[in-house]
Amino acid sequence: MDKMGEIADLQKLIEDFANERDWAKYHTAKNLALALGSEVGELQSEFRWLSESENISQEKITNIRNEIADVGIFLLRLADVLDIDLNEVIRDKLVLNQKRDNSGPDFIN
Repeated sequence: MDKMGEIADLQKLIEDFANERDWAKYHTAKNLALALGSEVGELQSEFRWLSESENISQEKITNIRNEIADVGIFLLRLADVLDIDLNEVIRDKLVLNQKRDNSGPDFIN
């Protein structure tokens, strides 16, 4: 299966999950964007106070995996609700980024 098929399949699973729980009515672009931001915050909190050289425990990796999944779920759902093709917009953004002065650490924005 190609990667776009996998993304579409995941979006369908997420949509079905929401519909089964009657959550679709809450899945406005605004609500999903706010939920996405919250999940990114939860992911960031898993790294709070870790030193660069610190080994990450398996328990911490499990928590990080779960938070990455939550971020992915809300991102995929937001893109689906807005009818945005993630494959297309990511490729387009990478082309734009290639045209920028990307010599610094914060070149992706």
